[in-house]
Amino acid sequence: MPNVLTQVEGERFVAYHGDCIDVLRGLGDESIHYTIFSPPFSSLYTYSASPRDLGNCRDHDEFFAHFRYLIPELYRVTKPGRTLSFHCMLLPTSKSRHGMIGLHDFRGDLIREFRDVGWIHHSEVVIWKDPVTAMQRTKALGLLHKQLKKDSCMSRQGIPDYLITMRKPGENPERVTHDNKTFPVAEWQQYASPIWTDINPSDTLQFRSAREHNDERHICPLQLEVIRRALRMWSNPGDTILSPFMGIGSEGHCALQNDRRFVGAELKTSYFEQAVRNLRKAEYDPQKTLF
Repeated sequence: MPNVLTQVEGERFVAYHGDCIDVLRGLGDESIHYTIFSPPFSSLYTYSASPRDLGNCRDHDEFFAHFRYLIPELYRVTKPGRTLSFHCMLLPTSKSRHGMIGLHDFRGDLIREFRDVGWIHHSEVVIWKDPVTAMQRTKALGLLHKQLKKDSCMSRQGIPDYLITMRKPGENPERVTHDNKTFPVAEWQQYASPIWTDINPSDTLQFRSAREHNDERHICPLQLEVIRRALRMWSNPGDTILSPFMGIGSEGHCALQNDRRFVGAELKTSYFEQAVRNLRKAEYDPQKTLF
């Protein structure tokens, strides 16, 4: 039974409250120019009590058993030669839950799943994160300075974010082009770097939506500058941008403020309601974000 509870439309966006797989099954073939999103980080966080929530799973195997329904739909709705980007990280393991302290290659798992459906692994960038901030937030044993005195073999580096980009095979019918005036060489060199060290971790829609209640906060909001750079590189003004895990609307916010159209799906009610508010504000906000 389809799980699309409601939809809200603006002049340049459609927001669906429901299961993203059901939503995508209602979209036309090759109707999306570019997709960008943060998937649920397997079983790391629980976002809601819904059995349809991909974050509400016991382990990685259960997560991917459900996620595999989504990838072919993303492939179907994407135009040939166009791209899709997802934000992810390696996931820490714990002794109590996994039997060991270490890292799980969630990034690699996602890439393999997309490749199995036919996507091409196109590009990826490492997004630097401050290990001191991570230590203060997580109290991870490997990041504690005192661990160096006990046994530094258990010490490790911080865990960065990744923006992984996949490409659908085929000839792109609507090329994305730039010139030296709109995309100077120096700026391109910054974008082309495999490591982005200049992303402000506080530059998120959640930070700007300070009036939000704590239980409505998006756990892993993607930084707006990451979204803006991706939109600039891989889409044209007027293109339709998709986010199957809309959260509070970060991808849509950037798409609308930069003259794109947006389609988003969100299962959690509080996130959906906040996303609609953010999308409506972005659609009519005269303070547009200039690339």
